[in-house]
Amino acid sequence: MKLVIAALFAILAAGCASSGRDVLRMNLSPAAETRRVLFPPETDGEVPRYVYLGELVGEQNFVAPEEKEQNVFIGVLKVLAGWLENQDPVVLQRPQSGVVDEDGRILVTDVSRGAVFVFDEKSGQMDVWEYAEGFRHFMAPSGIALGPEGRVFVADAELQRVVMLDRSGKGVGVIGRDQLQRPTGVAWDAASSLLYVADTQAHQIKVFDMTGRLVRSIGRRGEGLGEFNFPTHLALSRNGLVVADTMNARIQIIPLDDSGSAAAFGHRGTRLGDFVRPKGVAVDSEDNIYVVESYHDHLLVFDARGRFLLPIGGTGKEIGSFYLPGGVWVDARNRVFVADTFNGRIVVFQFLGGGSESGH
Repeated sequence: MKLVIAALFAILAAGCASSGRDVLRMNLSPAAETRRVLFPPETDGEVPRYVYLGELVGEQNFVAPEEKEQNVFIGVLKVLAGWLENQDPVVLQRPQSGVVDEDGRILVTDVSRGAVFVFDEKSGQMDVWEYAEGFRHFMAPSGIALGPEGRVFVADAELQRVVMLDRSGKGVGVIGRDQLQRPTGVAWDAASSLLYVADTQAHQIKVFDMTGRLVRSIGRRGEGLGEFNFPTHLALSRNGLVVADTMNARIQIIPLDDSGSAAAFGHRGTRLGDFVRPKGVAVDSEDNIYVVESYHDHLLVFDARGRFLLPIGGTGKEIGSFYLPGGVWVDARNRVFVADTFNGRIVVFQFLGGGSESGH
């Protein structure tokens, strides 16, 4: 019976369905489609700087084209076939960090799933990269960065190394073997062809070249400028390397060429704009710096000099709220992605531009 229904489904799908690929759809909430959610809200008398675009959760984000969705019979057969195969949709579990590559693919590390999720809008499908080296699985993939020639760097905290993948997700090299204690954040500097790795347990930033050679180590454990206390996430800005100095409850900016001294902003506190557990960091085209304050479930926006501009967040599942978020990244279109870790989703905002000089 199962084979008969499966065969019937295949025949009908081939004859009746459109040849179009599935469409990546971020806005899965029908209610949210009827209104634009802005930050800050227009009702506050301020100029909105961000608009909510939607979220990524897994296979559910890929839906049939409109003409395909209208074929109810095919839809019923799909549900039936899925029920017979007893397959649940593949979803994010505990997303950590991400990037968007030149093909528009959204790559997300998931520490619980032990994999990299690839949301490919052009092909209309989602892929899951589970293997770090050969048949060795990822254990705790955390930071991720794009390298040259389509390479992808993934820091695995438990494997104690950075894995280099090709654009299809195949492992092609390892960086930091026997030199890293617990790598988390990574950032690739194309200008110098150097990879910066936050070695959290060692309280250092370690710098490698493409051959895997350790070029230098930055910092030691401490509270002074250029010193760290469990650094985690990294990002690059025009002013240098942005470091989430997590247990020092601050953000440091480290010059890339040793021509100047480190700078820092933020301090421990309970007011909006203060830090307790800063994690993800990112920079947009106007040099605004984004910091995920995971303890208070907020995305905080600062200007290039570290002046606090705007908060987005609060604890919860509704739009604009988070639950123990992790990473943040910005793509070439100034879309801001937040890894809402314990809600098992990626929340996406569009930066509308402006406001970096006068404040949000």
